[in-house]
Amino acid sequence: MTSKRFEKIAVIGGAGYVGAVLVPRLLDEGYEVVVLDLFIYGEEPLAAVRSHPRLTVIKGDIRDQGVVRQAVHGCEAVIHLACISNDPSVELDPALSQSVNFDSFGPCVKIAKAAGVRRFIFASSGSVYGVSDSPQVTEDHPLVPVSLYNKYKAACEPVLFAEQSPSFTTVAVRPATICGYSPRQRLDLTVNILTNHAVNNGKITVFGGSQMRPNLHMQDMVDLYLLLLEVPDEKIAGQVFNAGYQNYSVADTAEVIREVVRDELPDRGEIEIVTTPSDDIRSYRINSDKIRRVLDFAPRHTIEDGARDLIRAFKAGKLPDSMTDIRYSNIKMMKAIQLK
Repeated sequence: MTSKRFEKIAVIGGAGYVGAVLVPRLLDEGYEVVVLDLFIYGEEPLAAVRSHPRLTVIKGDIRDQGVVRQAVHGCEAVIHLACISNDPSVELDPALSQSVNFDSFGPCVKIAKAAGVRRFIFASSGSVYGVSDSPQVTEDHPLVPVSLYNKYKAACEPVLFAEQSPSFTTVAVRPATICGYSPRQRLDLTVNILTNHAVNNGKITVFGGSQMRPNLHMQDMVDLYLLLLEVPDEKIAGQVFNAGYQNYSVADTAEVIREVVRDELPDRGEIEIVTTPSDDIRSYRINSDKIRRVLDFAPRHTIEDGARDLIRAFKAGKLPDSMTDIRYSNIKMMKAIQLK
């Protein structure tokens, strides 16, 4: 096992859609991992690694500063993934969302810094740019959040960078919309929604269609977090990086998904694409040249790969009741549990 810059990593929100893939990978790479999560989607996302000798799991709320101190104690790096994720879930209870997505963040960063954590990686969002018709939305593009989710993600970035110091390296990633399989599956994200409906409904409904969306495969997202743990401080200190790959319209994405399903499941027959109006105005393309230039990071997986991952999971019975189970939808789950 090669020596690592850090040995012990805290993943805050480690049982979520990305965390459930990232945490096993960190363990495979030889890291000691502490997960802090509320586990509102159940214990299953980390079931495969739950007994791993290098994994510590803390069930708790990131708003509880005592629990955060416990989680980061002895850790050298933090990957902060925790939030109420996506626009409708945030709008459901704005006060709750502010307390989780923003108010808890500054104290978390300060607690990590005081505990001797040397690197803090924050999952911001590519959606902070809001609506833009610019063909090249770089990190310098104005942030025009059109929802509370975007607003809180954008507001966390300066809070993080205010703590940047020679002994505390801070970096924010603005990921595109993630696609692909996870043990904590989300089927409320563009590629995943369309694939689920194509496979299990025989029909894809496109709301609007002209909106542009940047995409990034789950495995590339995880690869990037691993890279951010190992690159030299000076390459990332106080920096923001877009992380996206393919910028597609929703309508074009539907066509791509249809072709993949035709190829993988020829017995399904013709899959209809139905277009209906939408009031979802979010539309943006992100440019990821900076992360390629500075960190030599280039995604290797496509949205076709994401769709194929999901089709394999459907075939293997890993995603039962995919059209009805509320666990696959953040907004439906948040309504059901009524978190306070």
